[in-house]
Amino acid sequence: MFSPTRSILRVTPALLILVALAAIACAMSFAKFDHCRNSNWKSPDSYVHACYSDIPILLVDRQINTHQWAYKGGEKSVEYPVLTGAVMWITSWMAPQGKELMRNYFDLNALFISMLFVLAILLVWKMRPQYAYLLALSPAVIGSLFINWDLWGIVTMLAAILFFDQRRYALSATLLGISIATKFFPVLLLIPIAIILWRKRRPRTVFGFLLLVSGTWLAINLPVMLTTPVGWWRFYKLNLDRQADWGSLWHALSIFGLPTEHLNYLSLLALFAVMSAFVLYVLKIEFIPTLAEVSFLVLAATLCIGKVYSPQYVLWLVPLGVLAIRGKSQLPAFWAWQAGEVIYHIAIWQHLASVQGSQFGLPASGYALAILLRIATTVIFMAVLIKKALQNPTPQAQIHAEV
Repeated sequence: MFSPTRSILRVTPALLILVALAAIACAMSFAKFDHCRNSNWKSPDSYVHACYSDIPILLVDRQINTHQWAYKGGEKSVEYPVLTGAVMWITSWMAPQGKELMRNYFDLNALFISMLFVLAILLVWKMRPQYAYLLALSPAVIGSLFINWDLWGIVTMLAAILFFDQRRYALSATLLGISIATKFFPVLLLIPIAIILWRKRRPRTVFGFLLLVSGTWLAINLPVMLTTPVGWWRFYKLNLDRQADWGSLWHALSIFGLPTEHLNYLSLLALFAVMSAFVLYVLKIEFIPTLAEVSFLVLAATLCIGKVYSPQYVLWLVPLGVLAIRGKSQLPAFWAWQAGEVIYHIAIWQHLASVQGSQFGLPASGYALAILLRIATTVIFMAVLIKKALQNPTPQAQIHAEV
């Protein structure tokens, strides 16, 4: 039965099995990357074997291996928000130095990411004990765990969602500010948060929540903004100037020869349309949803029309997708979506292998079809979730008691 509670997780056999599944998922993902660990992430070999990771590559390319502060390099600074850059820099001091630095750095970060993944599953268990196992069994998640540092932002986002649904708004806002300062995606959650609080007739709480999120984000960012402004701005400039990039709908359309001029305007218009539809949906459903129930919709819809879709973005979507499930009838759509993500995961690496001169690879047209398939399966899963909410306004707790 779903009911936000402040009680500490009770250790049960089911919980121990879930933790074991999380550990197995981490081990399987680590094994997937082992070929690149042994070949020092050579290109195009790392794409052919689908074991590319930003973690060791950016260690050298962004001069983190010299222990240079992550935002001191100007245009060569890291292209991430402040807390991710801090993690990259701090772990460079912790990793054993020497000829195997790239491998040691990857292994150290993989260890931290594995611990964060277990924590993420425990947070999902706290909110959706019936379906938390789906996160551990997700093949797309297993394939992407160690590509980037996303789990640092995902865990704080999930904690923010948990505490929001427990009505612990100050703690939720603080954690959400930390998450936004780590990866920025969670800024999208401010939209459903504002609507939910508005429907609860708590406009003052909306203002206080937004103020605390902004204050937390600013407190973290301000020292870097003032001391290394060019490096700090690089992440935001990159995303503002980005054209149709890997994995996006716009990139697929460009491959098929369809025009994507004025992409910034097109993407903003699409974002406005998607957010408007989301707001109308949350206002239309008869019950006031929890943040856990609607977070997937707003993030998935945004990523469907975004200017880039990196393989690790699925790590953000799967836990939120699990939280959105309201019954067993939605599981086929979930697994169909997972199949689309796995196909895309394979397709992007094989296409990049081709681009990098590999003898074998996937042509651009095949890659574009994989992008469209991923988007289609995402939209289908979203449609199934929306249909269930519109047709069955039964409170979440009662639904899960009946499952």
